[in-house]
Amino acid sequence: MSKPFVADKHFKNEDFTQNPLARAVYEECVFEGCQFQNGFLDNQNFVDCTFRECDLSNTNVAYTLWNNVFFESCKLVGVAFDKSDPALMTIQFDKCNLTLAVFYGLTLHKTDFSGSNLSQADFTHTDLTEANFTDCNLDNTVFENTNLSKVNLSKAFNFNINPEVNTLKKARFSKEELIGLLKKHDIVIE
Repeated sequence: MSKPFVADKHFKNEDFTQNPLARAVYEECVFEGCQFQNGFLDNQNFVDCTFRECDLSNTNVAYTLWNNVFFESCKLVGVAFDKSDPALMTIQFDKCNLTLAVFYGLTLHKTDFSGSNLSQADFTHTDLTEANFTDCNLDNTVFENTNLSKVNLSKAFNFNINPEVNTLKKARFSKEELIGLLKKHDIVIE
């Protein structure tokens, strides 16, 4: 059974916590100020969509397709993006709260996380080649067996990245934050 098609629709200040968004293919839609927290966005298709100032905390996104989706100033606490459909996944974030978000095993080339809070997020086995973490809080964020080649970590802060278990070829860092590569050695720099 094919999903209904919804295009060019603007959803503003809608509450989808009690009545979930209908399963459909959403193309070039804007979701602004909408509430999805603790709800279900599973098995959806979002193509060329924007989520602005929405709360998607702890929302189930299993098998959801995110193709060219932009999140701006959204709350995405605990969202398990690794359960989404990895095919065609292209997502961008600007000033979002991604605390405890899970990106395990995904390929997220050139993904922009600018200005986002990624505290305790999980990037284990994730390919982040050429991703942008400018001005991101990476406190207790997990990077393990992660490809960080050509990643921009300039102005990122609170990170703890072990160069021995991650690929960091041509990654960019600010001088002030290089201590984040040495934390595992428990050394003192004065």
